[in-house]
Amino acid sequence: MRQAASCHKRVVTIMILIKATKRTIVLGTRKLTGIVKLVCSIAIAITVISPTAYGADCSGTSVGFTPINDLGTGTYQGFPGGLYPGGSILRPSSHETAGLALARSIEPMNANGNPDQNGKYVLLSIGMSNANQEFNAFVPDANADPGKDPDLVVVNGAQGGATAGDWANESSRVWPEVMQKLSNQGVSADQVAVVWAKFANSASKQTSEQYRVDLQRDVEAAVNVLHDQFPNLKLVYLASRIYAGYATSTLNPEPQAYESGFVMKWVIEKQLAGNAALNFDPANGAVNTPWLSWGPYFWADGMTPRSDGLTWACSDLREDDGTHPSDAGMRKVASLLLDFFKTDTTAREWFLVTSGGVDVVAPAPPENLTVE
Repeated sequence: MRQAASCHKRVVTIMILIKATKRTIVLGTRKLTGIVKLVCSIAIAITVISPTAYGADCSGTSVGFTPINDLGTGTYQGFPGGLYPGGSILRPSSHETAGLALARSIEPMNANGNPDQNGKYVLLSIGMSNANQEFNAFVPDANADPGKDPDLVVVNGAQGGATAGDWANESSRVWPEVMQKLSNQGVSADQVAVVWAKFANSASKQTSEQYRVDLQRDVEAAVNVLHDQFPNLKLVYLASRIYAGYATSTLNPEPQAYESGFVMKWVIEKQLAGNAALNFDPANGAVNTPWLSWGPYFWADGMTPRSDGLTWACSDLREDDGTHPSDAGMRKVASLLLDFFKTDTTAREWFLVTSGGVDVVAPAPPENLTVE
């Protein structure tokens, strides 16, 4: 009633202003009443709907889930934790060895993908709007880093509204746009050596179980498409979503944001288990995908600190939806991403300036070293 009365008062004020312009308006009492009711109804509907459809809910500081890297051998709905099998946060040794060999084989190429000391090689991002915004913040940081290999070209291919299903479809509109973005940076698809991928689908009108099933299917198909689109692609780093407990829309809320991390884990584990469709090793048959690994895991339970201290405050998400990162959130992801590429054992091999494929980070001197 208060909303209707307030609205009626505003409409009356507007009508008085219109009359003051000396324009002749002939409205019957019934017609005026109808207009007032119509305008008030619209105003009230907007007032009621807006808080539900838009705006971050900053009270959602925790959803009570344990980050997968901290879950270890514990379970979530029966699903074991850990980024890798056995509750581990470390790559299995054989996968580590294979990744290092591929990382050290990356070299500058010409536009046709042939080795060329005067050529370039590309780190390309793919994914949805969050990935696009976060990688946009990362690119200038990467390019400004003095340790970055000058032969490395960093290209943001992630796109707003691009679902995992889009990336899984070779005929999707996302691929011509990616090729155009590469061309704009003076490089080609044949020069793409590494991909950073952050996948999601819309969670609207889906159960979390169906969301997981569909997302895994699409991610597995997408990494196959990546292999077809980029013939010299060797490494793909899969990232998780950030916290979505402040989200008020059904686009990508919790628990889908949290559970999507399990999907990335399962895709990687299928490759580790020797699944033929995800084979990356020529010695084991036809190569269908690049080498897959975590890179990195971003999810933390809101303001509950992860074991490494990572949290996500409401201010890290946009005020209008609580789903996309704010400027602060983008900066946080960019910082985490740069740290990953400079310290991960496989990533630092191609991201940082190297000499002859030797480890970038020098080994620590032995203890009790005596120098005469």
